[in-house]
Amino acid sequence: MKIAYWIVTGLLCALMVMSAGMYVFTHAEATQNFTALKYPAYLVYPLALAKLLGVIAIVTQKSGTLKEWAYAGFFFVALLALAAHIIEKQGSAVPPLIAIALVLTSYSLSN
Repeated sequence: MKIAYWIVTGLLCALMVMSAGMYVFTHAEATQNFTALKYPAYLVYPLALAKLLGVIAIVTQKSGTLKEWAYAGFFFVALLALAAHIIEKQGSAVPPLIAIALVLTSYSLSN
């Protein structure tokens, strides 16, 4: 179970780090995507920072409360992304679905 947890958690963390990197390194494109999905563009950098902090909270496991908040944050971000993609019919709903599955699986294996 521990190996399965770290595999799934590693995939989740890689997904979050890559999306945060995309927000920072391709900021213009990320801003355009956020605007197309009816989200304010000023959320790009804070969301990137929150994703990186969430990864740190989950991987280090220093605080159970922070870890819980990180999982909750990742779940809500993925859920809102899924809703935005479906409602606005922009892009694919597959990445948010994968993120939701990884969050739920990692969280259930962590307990």
